[in-house]
Amino acid sequence: MKKIIYVLLGCIVLLLLVVVKVTKTDEKEPVDYVNPYIGNISHLLVPTYPTVHLPNSMLRVYPERENFTGNTINGLPLIVTSHRGSSAFNLSPYQGDLSKAGSTIRFGYDNEVIKPYFYSVDLDDYDIHADYAPSHQAGIYSLTFGDASRPAYLIFNTRNGELRTDGKAISGYQELGNNTKVYIYLETDREPVKIGTHVNGGIDTSAKTTKGHNAYYLVEYPEGVTALNVRYGVSFISEEQAEKNLRREIKDYDLEAVADAGRDIWNETLDKLHVTGGTDDEKTVFYTSLYRTYERMICLSEDGKYFSAYDGQVHDDEGVPFYVDDWIWDTYRATHPLRLIIDTRKESDMVNSFIRMAYQMDNHWMPTFPEVTGDSRRMNSNHGVATVIDAYNKGMRSFDLEKAYQACKGAITEKTLAPWSAKPAGILDKFYKDHGYFPALAVGEKETVPEVHSWERRQPIAVTLGTVYDEWCLGNIAKALGKEDEAEYFLNRSLNYRKVFNEETLFFHPKDTFGNFIEPFDYRFSSGVGGRDAYDENNGWVYRWDVPHNLGDLVKMMGGKERFVEEVERMYNTPLGKGRPDFYYQFADHTGNVGQFSMGNEPAMHIAYLYNYAGQPWRTQKRVRTLLEQWFRNDLMGIPGDEDGGGLTSFVVFSMIGFYPVTPGLPMYVIGSPMFEETTIRLDNGNTFRVVCHNYSPENKFIQSAKLNGVEWNKSWFSHEDLMKGGKLEFVMGKHPNKAWAASDDAVPPSFQMD
Repeated sequence: MKKIIYVLLGCIVLLLLVVVKVTKTDEKEPVDYVNPYIGNISHLLVPTYPTVHLPNSMLRVYPERENFTGNTINGLPLIVTSHRGSSAFNLSPYQGDLSKAGSTIRFGYDNEVIKPYFYSVDLDDYDIHADYAPSHQAGIYSLTFGDASRPAYLIFNTRNGELRTDGKAISGYQELGNNTKVYIYLETDREPVKIGTHVNGGIDTSAKTTKGHNAYYLVEYPEGVTALNVRYGVSFISEEQAEKNLRREIKDYDLEAVADAGRDIWNETLDKLHVTGGTDDEKTVFYTSLYRTYERMICLSEDGKYFSAYDGQVHDDEGVPFYVDDWIWDTYRATHPLRLIIDTRKESDMVNSFIRMAYQMDNHWMPTFPEVTGDSRRMNSNHGVATVIDAYNKGMRSFDLEKAYQACKGAITEKTLAPWSAKPAGILDKFYKDHGYFPALAVGEKETVPEVHSWERRQPIAVTLGTVYDEWCLGNIAKALGKEDEAEYFLNRSLNYRKVFNEETLFFHPKDTFGNFIEPFDYRFSSGVGGRDAYDENNGWVYRWDVPHNLGDLVKMMGGKERFVEEVERMYNTPLGKGRPDFYYQFADHTGNVGQFSMGNEPAMHIAYLYNYAGQPWRTQKRVRTLLEQWFRNDLMGIPGDEDGGGLTSFVVFSMIGFYPVTPGLPMYVIGSPMFEETTIRLDNGNTFRVVCHNYSPENKFIQSAKLNGVEWNKSWFSHEDLMKGGKLEFVMGKHPNKAWAASDDAVPPSFQMD
């Protein structure tokens, strides 16, 4: 009997072990929730691209097609060198008549699988299958050819550059502009029969180099080769460095090992924010949004050296990696603040990179759109200053604040404030300095100022509001450096938004050089294409709230808390006023509309949190949840506007956790409505901060009460210091609002005040 019992117990234990193993294997990890296809069909302008890469790494690829609806892909990508750009080099596997081949093959495709760390596709027109996995500066393709009776070919292309071969491997470069080149070294696990140029439907092996527009090599493999592995390294320094990067990162042809390593890196990265509760779709939106924030900036350091387009030189990075490819106008609002929390060291390297770029350029101005090929000076304002003061006021001391101050000050006071321009300050900038606002053209007045871009226009309200915020940031840096006179000067100037505030309409209203408001003026439509005659990409309803450093003052200017709330609500309730074709013809970026509000563009991201400043945080809780559910979904159109490499999705990450950095530069966060039962934030300093919801359910979006580290919390904000020292923020949630919670005057988030 005992023997039978032991056997039964043994079977039960074995069964339990099997169940545990299956359960563990089937359990989703953070990267399993990432859906790179979210947003691949745009609402109006540019879609997201399903990027395959490691976090903030030099090497990024995605299928080359207009968007997800594309019927074909143009070869296989090897490296995308700029956000939303095309692949610098191109690889096309091929079987067939060489006379019908070209520099690239446009493939019909099917059965595509994309993960952050892996790509797989059937090139079904040619019966070829491709798998891919990236490392940081090297990648690997595994190709399967369907016809063993025919030779297999690779077509390797540089769009504008030079290639060379030794008969076994291919190396070369592509010109990117501004004296910047990207280099490559590529080899396969089977020795080629031929490598050469394409001549008269055959392969000419006599040319050891080929160069020019769409220069390419044909690589032939013998009949019977049905499996081929291709590995390569990339570099911005040299072909030799590209080979070194390959040898360092991919030592054999084991694609599965590279993919597994990439998967582990992504899981470690994404699990810095660990969520429980919520639906699978909500977790998918959350982790996909977090993955998007790691597409930029990218690290250019290679074995301790980096190429900088800002002076055209190769530098020693001195132990501080160099990062590029950022659009600060988009990312200063939430992407950089998010990185400060979960990737503090990396954010430090990026701030140091901004400072390096500035001093590598002749003018020493802080960059605005620092790309691989240099600073493109797009959009308006100089918000690099915001990343500096936000980092400093949140405790970062790993960069030279004086050097940062001089670079920021130069960009704001020496460079023209005219959008999309790198020219020195001119007559409009003198006017801004003397009068405190950027002047608009009078009705019928022709533009004659050379600093103004013909298409982008003056954007006078956007420039004024953006620059007074920059001056507030600059004044705070001066204050931290003990420059009291300069601090007072810039902080006083940061109040100049009042000069373009129309007290009758309660809107920020463009003025001409005589100080007159432009009339007649419709805050929806009077500002030209993209709103550029007054605003930028959005209309006056969105820019009405663009005073992030002094929202308390804006509440007063609007007539007090009740009127302020009424006006915010009126924005959401005011219809477009035109048919959608006419509205979007004028405002192509003003998407994700709720009335006049635009969820699809970065200047609107903080608006849902403004109710907190008027003592009605329950409205923020309701609005944030509604916006997330309406506009950010697990589907092909699940992003309402241009995502801009984390610029928009960082709003989603913060908001689903339950708070948002309304004012970069003020070390605090404004509370919204947590989407998950619990979020554990694994801070870079080793601490953890937990956001916990009691009485959790999806419909319970309203905060009934709160505790911070066990103490009752009746404020609609908390400090960065509270977050970084670790602890727990607890909410009791309910289906209906508690309108008394955090409603008192002393509960509202802080705003700027002059001493």
